[in-house]
Formats: sequence, C-alpha cells, structure tokens
Amino acid sequence: QVQLVESGGGLVQAGGSLRLSCAASGRTSSIYVMGWFRQAPGKEREFVAAMKWSGGSGFYADSVKGRFTISRDNAKNTVYLQMNSLKVEDTATYYCAADSNVFTTWHIANQYDYWGQGTQVTVSS
Repeated sequence: QVQLVESGGGLVQAGGSLRLSCAASGRTSSIYVMGWFRQAPGKEREFVAAMKWSGGSGFYADSVKGRFTISRDNAKNTVYLQMNSLKVEDTATYYCAADSNVFTTWHIANQYDYWGQGTQVTVSS
C-alpha cells in the first residue's frame, strides 16, 4: 500500500503563491505516476498536473499551464505543486494521487489507486 500525506494549503490573496507538498510512504517503489487534482464545490474533480515518480517533465492542465509547477524531491519521497499567480478560480480542495500502472491515463482521476486526504486552497480577491 501507499500512503499520501498532503500539506501546504491555506488562504492567500489573488496573485500570491502557495506550495503544496505530498509525502509518500509505504510501497513507494510501486509508484509510476503522481498527480494533482482539485475539486471545487458543485464541480467535478479536475486534473491539475502529473509527472512520473522517477522524474522528468510535468504534464499540466491548460488552466494552470505557465503558473503551476509539479516537482519531486527524491530524498524526501515528496511531490510538490508550486502555485504562482493564483486566481480566485483556483479555490478548491487539492488532492495528490498515485498510481502504479504504466498505462494510466494521467488526467483521469478514476485511474489512480491512492489518494491523499486533500488540502484546502482558498484564494481571495
């Protein structure tokens, strides 16, 4: 099993920045892809970003491309989501997710086996 623990959410003003962290434990060697998703009240869960656990470039939703960056720290088994130039519409609960399947479709939430507890991000105007 894989356990994911998120941190870093909070309240920021529009234009500000936050960095979310997702620490993985357990059978981390089985992880192939890590993703970030978000869900606002009354809306479906939305893909934000993903990357291979082994490293490399990230894959981003058009809505956050150029503003958000996904990265990893191998020594800490942690994946980050750096969020810059935040907008009110970025307000949501943010979740990290992991999956072991090489053929996982990265932007589809139901493809992922493991999920963090979620962390709230609120952007005020």
